[in-house]
Amino acid sequence: MSAGLAAALVFSTVLGAGFAGADPAADPGLKRFHDTYKELVETNTTLSAGDCTLAATRMAARLKAAGYPDADIHVFSPPGHPKEGGVVAVLHGSDPGAKAILMLAHIDVVEARRADWTRDPFTLIEEDGYFYGRGTSDMKDQAAIWVDNMVRYREEGFHPRRSIKLALTCGEETNSALNGAGWLATHERDLIDAEFALTEGVDGVLDPSGRRIALEVLAAEKTSQNYVLEATNPGGHSSRPEPDNAIYHLVRAVDAVSRYTFPVQLDDANRGFFTGMAPIVGGEAGRAMLAVVKDPQDTAAVAILDRDTDWRAMLRTTCVATMLDAGHATNALPQRARANINCRIFPGVPWEEIQAQLVKIIDDPKVSVTIPEVRGPVAQPAPLSARVMTPIAQVAHDLWPGVPIVTALEPGASDAQFMNPAGIPTYGVSGIFIDPDGGHIHGLNERVRIQSVYEGRTFLYRLVKLYAGT
Repeated sequence: MSAGLAAALVFSTVLGAGFAGADPAADPGLKRFHDTYKELVETNTTLSAGDCTLAATRMAARLKAAGYPDADIHVFSPPGHPKEGGVVAVLHGSDPGAKAILMLAHIDVVEARRADWTRDPFTLIEEDGYFYGRGTSDMKDQAAIWVDNMVRYREEGFHPRRSIKLALTCGEETNSALNGAGWLATHERDLIDAEFALTEGVDGVLDPSGRRIALEVLAAEKTSQNYVLEATNPGGHSSRPEPDNAIYHLVRAVDAVSRYTFPVQLDDANRGFFTGMAPIVGGEAGRAMLAVVKDPQDTAAVAILDRDTDWRAMLRTTCVATMLDAGHATNALPQRARANINCRIFPGVPWEEIQAQLVKIIDDPKVSVTIPEVRGPVAQPAPLSARVMTPIAQVAHDLWPGVPIVTALEPGASDAQFMNPAGIPTYGVSGIFIDPDGGHIHGLNERVRIQSVYEGRTFLYRLVKLYAGT
C-alpha cells in the first residue's frame, strides 16, 4: 500500500458527533426504505422453509414501481432451484466505455426456530433502539439499502457516468446450497460484469459504550472447505475388544488436528488491519500488532495476539472439528468412525495444500482425509487501490470525522469468494456500526442498532453515487 493511500485511510481516533435521530414517519424516503427492509426481513428466506425467489420478486416489484423498465430487471432462479433465485437490475450509465459498479447482497438467512427466540425471528421488531429479526444485520439491512439506492437514484433523475448494477442472490449462508452469486458468475457473467463490487463482510466497530472505534473494509477473506476424516474396521463383538479400533484412530486424529497451529501469514488486508488498529488498541496488544507486521515469526508477539479469537483467526488458516459420527451398535466394535473438519483457508492457499498438511498432522494410514465437496474457487484478495479506497475515506470522514478506516481479512467467507476469482474485485463495506457482541449474527435474537442502519443507508448512498459519477 502506498504511503499516500495509507494516509487517506487512517485518521485520528476522536469520535464524531454522529447523526440526529431519524424518523421514518417524518421522512417519506426513509419510510420507503423502512418498508423495504421490513418486507425483506419478514419474507422467510431460510433454506429449509423460505423462498429467496419470492423475496427477489418483491424487490423487483419495488424497482418496477420506481420506473425501471422490465428490460433492466432480471429475476432468475437456477434450474432445479425454484426457491433459490434472485434479481439483477441496472441503472445505465452515460459512458459505454466505463465499467459498472456492482452492489451485491445475499438475501438468504440462517435458520431460526421461533421456539428458541424471544421475539418472532421473521417479524421486524423495533425495541430499545434496535431492529430485531433474522437477517436484520446479516445482511438484509444492506440488501434493502441497495434496493433503496436504486430507487433514490431513479427518483432524483441521477444520470451516472458508469452503470450501477444490483444483484440480490441466494445460497450464501449454507455450504450445501447452490450459491447464486457463483451461479451468476458462471452462467450469467454479462449481467453482473463490473469494475468492482461492494458487499458485506465487515462493518463499523463500536466499543461497549457505543463509541465508534473504526470502520473496517473487507479486502480479503478465507476459503471455507470441509474435510472428512474417516477410519474403518471389520468390527466385531464388543466383549472382545481389539487395540485396532476405528473410534480410537479417529479420536487420535482429531486430537492431533486440535493441537496443530498453522503458521502466520500476512497479506495487504490483515497487515493493514493490524497496522491501523495498533494505535487504537494500544498497550501490549498494540505493540504486538506492529511487531507481527514487522516480523511474522515473532513468537512472543504472536502469542499475545492469539489470546483474541478474532485476531488469531485473521493471522492464519484454521481447522476445527465440527461433527462426529461413529459406530453402529452399543454392543459392537465400530466399523466406521467419521469426523468433519471445517477449515478456513488463508487467501490464495489451495485446498489440496491443506489436505496434504492434515494427512501429515494425523500421521496415521488408518485414517483417510477426503474432500466431500469443493465449495468454490480458492479465495483471492482484492487489490487495495486508491480508486476504491479513497472515496470510502472521503465519505466516512464527512459523516464520522476522526473515525479511522482499517482494512481487514475476514476469517469467514462471503460471496466475494466467487466474485474475485471471476475477475470482479469485491470489497466488503457497509458503514453500519455493530456492537461488540456482533449483533448475535447467526445466533438467537439477531439485532442491529436502528441509528446504525440509517447511517449506513446514508453512507452507501453517497459512496456508490461517488463511484458511479466520477
